[in-house]
Amino acid sequence: MEANLALVHGFVDAWNRMDLEGILGFLAPDIFYHNMPMEPMTGIEQVRAGLLPFLAPATKCEWEMVRIAAVGDSVLTERVDRFWYGERKIEIPVMGTFDIRDGKIAAWRDYFDLAQFLRQMPAPPT
Repeated sequence: MEANLALVHGFVDAWNRMDLEGILGFLAPDIFYHNMPMEPMTGIEQVRAGLLPFLAPATKCEWEMVRIAAVGDSVLTERVDRFWYGERKIEIPVMGTFDIRDGKIAAWRDYFDLAQFLRQMPAPPT
């Protein structure tokens, strides 16, 4: 279980560096990823496409780990995810579940309030 906790901590560190390739490197090739308010994704390329809208326009990212626990091959996290888009900061509480297989994240599910996230997003340029 310690290795699984370390894996998820490393994954969060990659987010904090805004290192997309590093983030993807923690995922199994057949990763199942579901941001619960959105459609699920399967496979590295779908996940890459799903993460780009969050990371590409961001100027900074900080995921604060509030709590983390492991049971067998599952790791549960309570986090506060922060993204900066220019001077605007978006902050949302997130519960995350990670299923680990062969030293990689095989399934990742995050639960958060999408409306809360969208209310904080900057308006698109006109």
